[in-house]
Amino acid sequence: MAVKDEATTDKVAESAKLRVNVKLVLARVVVRDATGHTVGNLHKEDFDVLDNGKKQAISAFDAEHISPAPPAETAKSSAVPANSALQKAPDFPARYVAYVFDDLRLQFADLARVRDAAQKRIDDLASSDRVAIYSTSGQTLLDFTDDRSKLHQTLDSLRPRPLQIHNDNDCPNISFYMADRIVNKNDPQVLQTAVDDYMNCRGLVAPLQAASSGPAQLIANAPSYIRGMAQSVLATGEEESRTGLRFLWDAINRMSVLPGQRTLVLVSPGFLTADLDYEYNDLIDRALRAQVTINSMDARGLYVIIPGGDASHSRTAEIAMNDPTFAAASRTLLDLQAASAESEILAVLANSTGGTFFQNNNDMNEGFRRLSGAPEFWYVLGFTPQNLKPDGKFHTLRVSLTNHQKYDLQSRRGYYAPRHDVDAAEEAKREIDEEVFSNEELHDLPVALHTQFFKPSSDAAKLTVLAHVDVKRLHYKQVHDRNQNDLTLVTAVFDRNGNFLQSNRKIVQMRWKNETLQAKLGAGITLKTSFDVKPGRYLVRVVARDSDQQVMSAENGTVEIP
Repeated sequence: MAVKDEATTDKVAESAKLRVNVKLVLARVVVRDATGHTVGNLHKEDFDVLDNGKKQAISAFDAEHISPAPPAETAKSSAVPANSALQKAPDFPARYVAYVFDDLRLQFADLARVRDAAQKRIDDLASSDRVAIYSTSGQTLLDFTDDRSKLHQTLDSLRPRPLQIHNDNDCPNISFYMADRIVNKNDPQVLQTAVDDYMNCRGLVAPLQAASSGPAQLIANAPSYIRGMAQSVLATGEEESRTGLRFLWDAINRMSVLPGQRTLVLVSPGFLTADLDYEYNDLIDRALRAQVTINSMDARGLYVIIPGGDASHSRTAEIAMNDPTFAAASRTLLDLQAASAESEILAVLANSTGGTFFQNNNDMNEGFRRLSGAPEFWYVLGFTPQNLKPDGKFHTLRVSLTNHQKYDLQSRRGYYAPRHDVDAAEEAKREIDEEVFSNEELHDLPVALHTQFFKPSSDAAKLTVLAHVDVKRLHYKQVHDRNQNDLTLVTAVFDRNGNFLQSNRKIVQMRWKNETLQAKLGAGITLKTSFDVKPGRYLVRVVARDSDQQVMSAENGTVEIP
């Protein structure tokens, strides 16, 4: 039996894309009843899975349950020495929630309201939750932590940070939506509305009068002037949208290497993606591959258009009083259209990643509860797609219930097939690495995980991880007088907040004669991996997979070194 070690301490391993085994596709499913509570008593026979509209046979099924505060479970093994600290601890990260506040577009009143609701939500976090707080401007950054005081302080620091100060008293007040309609869509009606606004706020009167200067000249030049203003507004709005999408991309990349459930909560008044279709579709693609669910909240709450604007829009309100027809027929309609268009991207991001969109509701406390609360029960379904072509194309997934149609079901919307340019060995390595950055436990191959530690000094320790593998489940190819298979085992260590520290990959080349195989079937094999660490608490994860049938197992444990 030959064993090869491949150690790495890179803090950023290969980014975890959507975990697709060439022979097995996995989907996480959450089922809720009419009251919103998760349902935990379903079985494999209760589910149907459609891949591009074709029904699939579910070959792997697992029901998962997270209790709010389960007692720590110490690993049981007579072989574990007294200084072994392996245990299943509830306060180690199981879920990662990134709150992303769109401070580029949030008005102060809306930001204050959602910030207060987020403060209350922080106090209700489970001990196994890790939370990050970001803003789309990039000026507010707190990485994943369970430190409540830091989370509260960071929320307190949130402020609107637009790229350009928008003055509601500008004459005329052109919104990003109007600018897009004027410049990109060449909409004559929106242009005329902006011209009418300009004439009213300037106190000009039509019809046009021939003159080379004075008010008449201003009227004559109004369309050109409006187009110039619209170009400026459009450029600023596009840069804000591009900046926001770019930050969301970075946040998803950060989350892709976290060992647990990944939820991004986008808190925004909505925004437009004029000429940015490729960018936001690319973002959705990245979130799907990284197994990040995007939940979105329309921070405007129950959005009501006040004809002519509210008191804060003094210029537009004054115009509305002087010209009710203008207010009712033009700006109000445009404001309604803008509100709908701005919220559409929030719905698309949520729906395309299997998330939830919270809108038209002023109860922001309830919104944060829905969008960031941990489901108590969920299911993991696996199937082997038939005739899967390695073309890198997107496959739509639809998971439904054979009965219980009254239940609401939330699941991933699709996956990507492997690409032509990835050979089998590289694909297998990628799949194992992606499993390392997950917190799901798989038990196709029995693996018992134990730890030992030794402290040569007060600020240093040697952590040893022992993985005992029951090899009876493996299939062996008979080559001459040898029974052959290769077993890859990756052991990874994360800190208490789930940040990847280091890992070690061992490849066990099994070339056993019959008598050796019989002995190994009874005793199994034990692999030992050591890491140099400092005192503290760590998450340990072991992933094993064979090369013949690609049976995969994954085990979690925690270590506390005083």
